[in-house]
Amino acid sequence: MTIYLLMMALAAVLSYAATWGARGLARKFQVYTPIRERDVHSDRVARLGGVGLFVGFAVVLVVASNTYFVKGIFKDTFGPWGILIGAAIVVAVGIVDDVIDLRWWIKLLGQIAGALVVATWGVRMLVFPWPGGPLPIDSKPLQFILTVFFIVLVMNAFNFIDGLDGLAVGVAAISGLAFFLGSYWVRRSSGVTDWSDLSTLLMALLVGICVGFLVHNWHPAKIFMGDSGSMLIGLIVASGSIAALGQKVVGNGFYDRIGGVSAIVPIVLPVAILLVPLLDLSLAVVRRTMAGRSPFAADRGHLHHRLLDLGYSHRGAVLLMYAWTFVMAFGGIAFAFFRWQLVIIVDLIVVSLMVLITVLRAKQLSRNHELGTERNPVQGESTAGS
Repeated sequence: MTIYLLMMALAAVLSYAATWGARGLARKFQVYTPIRERDVHSDRVARLGGVGLFVGFAVVLVVASNTYFVKGIFKDTFGPWGILIGAAIVVAVGIVDDVIDLRWWIKLLGQIAGALVVATWGVRMLVFPWPGGPLPIDSKPLQFILTVFFIVLVMNAFNFIDGLDGLAVGVAAISGLAFFLGSYWVRRSSGVTDWSDLSTLLMALLVGICVGFLVHNWHPAKIFMGDSGSMLIGLIVASGSIAALGQKVVGNGFYDRIGGVSAIVPIVLPVAILLVPLLDLSLAVVRRTMAGRSPFAADRGHLHHRLLDLGYSHRGAVLLMYAWTFVMAFGGIAFAFFRWQLVIIVDLIVVSLMVLITVLRAKQLSRNHELGTERNPVQGESTAGS
């Protein structure tokens, strides 16, 4: 655990420092996020934050390959380097998009290219998680299709929720922390002598780079991660999930531990840690498709936009989505630690409380807004007309 925490801390420091440099580059070359009608920021904010995230991830991955305990992860496999190359591709595509605003289909092709590299030289779905035991995927083309689909799906999920300062990076950090703790504990409890594990290392680096970047990205943000950052985060999360749950290898605690991890964990875990971004992505696709628009056509109907429309402050909306992510991610990973019956009962109670808090807070904000409008009708008309 100590080595993982050191890697996490180093990733945070390097990400923070590299993001500082990326801010300087963005200002020098005038790479700013345009102010659009759907956006919530009113000032020009630098882009290229993905550069800082990538530098932290890449450098610490190289350091880890030569570090006691975790260097065994790199022995006799090209997997970690395949993930790094795939990450470099999507970051490069994202940087170009941050600068010149690529068409959606070009960006999608770049995402597929990066995912294909990961599937070819990094990690690939060899089994499909199932409560009765992992189902082998014998068809190599199907392995590639499922791997690429999952990676592209998760990349776009994080891209879609990247709409408020600190939102996407904070959600990724919370989800990554839950996965990190669960993956490490399950590996340690699996009966193997080597506790080093690729998915645990990836999640440690993810948490580190996100924490380092969040210092710059907290509201009011000094830099945005841009598509380069959101796609990088999505690729790391997806790759870590596949490394933990999509490969039937000796010592994979999620499937092999004597006494067994609850059979439901491999199904619940990826859904739980990704519920908030995947829910937002699903609603966006349905909303845009029903309106006759492209699923990739940007709009102002995301979950965080709706919270703002209800009256939540910028930070209030972000913190609420953090809370939901924490509840779902740690509620899911709890299945690996405790009896599933107890976890279900506790999860239902906590989720019910969260629903109650969210609804009551929304009603209070709506009531305050109505009272404010009634007391200051002239001011409201003046503001609307300005």
